[in-house]
Amino acid sequence: MRRRVLASAALALALALPANAAEPRVRADEWALYKSRFLDASGRIVDNANGNVSHSEGQGYGLLLAYLAASPTDFEQIWYFTETELLLRDDGLAMWKWDPASTPHVRDPNNATDGDILIAYALAMAGASWKQPDYIAAAARIAKGILDETVVVSGGRTLLLPGVSGFSAGEREDGPVVNPSYWVFEALPVLNLLAPSEKWTRLSQDGVALLSSLQFGPARLPADWVSLKRQPQPAAGFDPEFSYNSIRIPLYLLRAGIDDAALLRRLQAGMTAGTGVPAIVDLPSGRPKTVLDDDGYQIVNHIVACVMDGTKLPAAALRFEPEYYYPSTLQLLGLAFVRENHAECL
Repeated sequence: MRRRVLASAALALALALPANAAEPRVRADEWALYKSRFLDASGRIVDNANGNVSHSEGQGYGLLLAYLAASPTDFEQIWYFTETELLLRDDGLAMWKWDPASTPHVRDPNNATDGDILIAYALAMAGASWKQPDYIAAAARIAKGILDETVVVSGGRTLLLPGVSGFSAGEREDGPVVNPSYWVFEALPVLNLLAPSEKWTRLSQDGVALLSSLQFGPARLPADWVSLKRQPQPAAGFDPEFSYNSIRIPLYLLRAGIDDAALLRRLQAGMTAGTGVPAIVDLPSGRPKTVLDDDGYQIVNHIVACVMDGTKLPAAALRFEPEYYYPSTLQLLGLAFVRENHAECL
């Protein structure tokens, strides 16, 4: 029975692949630069702005970029580290952090659900494109773990818990607590093919509705961490800010084909806080705390302008000169999206 389900998923995934799935959407020179800075010989993606740790999010991004770069060898290298060093939980999910300075390297057994989603999504797409059934089977195990352990219904909404432990109504006084940037919208239909459930569609719909409702402070932005116990509010114990997590939300929406103009324009205006450059925004005051001027952060708003108004991306956004892992990742995901869907903006 399980083989038939996986075969059906593989066929559906193959049919869902974009017409140019075999073509690289991340250029070879860009991928070579990315690898040279962030891919360790062991297969781990190194977060060089965060103590050179690795995490499930980074492994998922690395797998996705290797797929978009049409590089099966690098994909397998990243997957080997992910599978052997992080996928150690009994529920099929990945432990969230691997620290080279720690013994053992993994001390916290909790997962990070966005990392799990990215890993499963990349495995599924690569497995279908490169005809690797083992990747699809691994993706299906992770998708089932996400569905069983982190997709919950609360207050009439289908929600994504950021981790199996520590965020539910039973574990926090202000729970459930969510991170709106953990909804990787483009991946949810693929996860539905791997672990079929009507919950995936509801999760996507309720995620967009939640983003539309999260308008904190003068900038009218979501917080990175949100309590949904009653009316949504910034969660206790976290700075009430729009920060590194949330800056990727417009990119996730656009990559999924969700072009809600009102939502995107509000996010674009709020995150620049009147400066024209993305920033970490203090929500109570609406003021920028730290300007995020790396091209990888700026490209998010450039792509919103591209999709909404047809504005061409500036030359700086097209130059890939990687310095730090996270903005460099966002820049490559953004460039891959524009090349595939909005070549007129290049």
